[in-house]
Amino acid sequence: MPKHLLERYAKATREQLEFYLDPPSDAPFLDALLEDYPARGGKMLRPSICIANACQFGGSLEGAVKCAAAIELLHNALLIHDDVQDGSDMRRGRPTLHALHGIPLAINAGDALLFTAFRPLLDAIAPLGGEAARQVIDVTIAMARQTAEGQALELGWRDHNVTDLCAADYIGMALKKTSWMGMIWPAQLGVIVGGRGKVDPGRVVKFGHFLGVAFQIEDDLRNLSDDPGYGKEMNGDLYEAKRTLMLIHVLDAATRAERSRIEDFLALTREERSDDEVLWLAGLMEEKGSIEHARKVAAAMAGCALEEFERTYAGCPQDDNHAFLHGLVRWIFDRK
Repeated sequence: MPKHLLERYAKATREQLEFYLDPPSDAPFLDALLEDYPARGGKMLRPSICIANACQFGGSLEGAVKCAAAIELLHNALLIHDDVQDGSDMRRGRPTLHALHGIPLAINAGDALLFTAFRPLLDAIAPLGGEAARQVIDVTIAMARQTAEGQALELGWRDHNVTDLCAADYIGMALKKTSWMGMIWPAQLGVIVGGRGKVDPGRVVKFGHFLGVAFQIEDDLRNLSDDPGYGKEMNGDLYEAKRTLMLIHVLDAATRAERSRIEDFLALTREERSDDEVLWLAGLMEEKGSIEHARKVAAAMAGCALEEFERTYAGCPQDDNHAFLHGLVRWIFDRK
């Protein structure tokens, strides 16, 4: 992946964020919270996917960067809400917003960031004309629905202690929760803006589908590691009882006694789940081959993404943007 391109697009997006986060008036207990998560960094992957797609389909950085800023603002808004819903302690190496300021103020800041994202999105589509603007609204509404459905599945499985899931259930959830918001929607916005509404945004769905699922599995695997660059609580998914591919696999592979112990663990609240039990379950995943299984599925999803890439970007310029999008498949596993 051309790293200079990611750095260039990230810099341009951050400049837009500074503009749109500049408050029209002083708002105590709000302004500092709005700036917190965006200021923590991040690689700006989603905005860069948008800009690279715009350039592949006839557009430019300048024409797509406002869409990129909208994506990043909405992403950070959802991170704030996700952290509250999951009861997470860490985000990008620091305490979560609700851990620092309490749940009510964090939710309010997330709401405000979400609505702030409309400003750059509307500014981006204003020059495009009616048909392209309608496409942007349509794909955004579709993404919002898919993302909410995926989040509902993940939360519902945990809150209702669902334990009879299979790999297909997980992949379907990851498609909705991760692929649409993280990969498909940014690419679609880029296609629409770059092609000025003359290129079908459905063209990038399958590539984004497989890329997003591979990304989510790898993210779940990193949660079990002590990777210093991960930025979240190690084993946080186990403390939160998230239905990852590894958890689904280990439930199937466990003995009757082990499965009973896992189900008892999952029935507890986060506060009741002990460090010893979390470490036991993580060790069992390794012992039963659940981690290796997840790695193989992630690799298969990445292979499918590479096949779809060739179809999706056939006829597009063989430039740095093309290489960047192709390199995303490998980057999922390297993330350097």
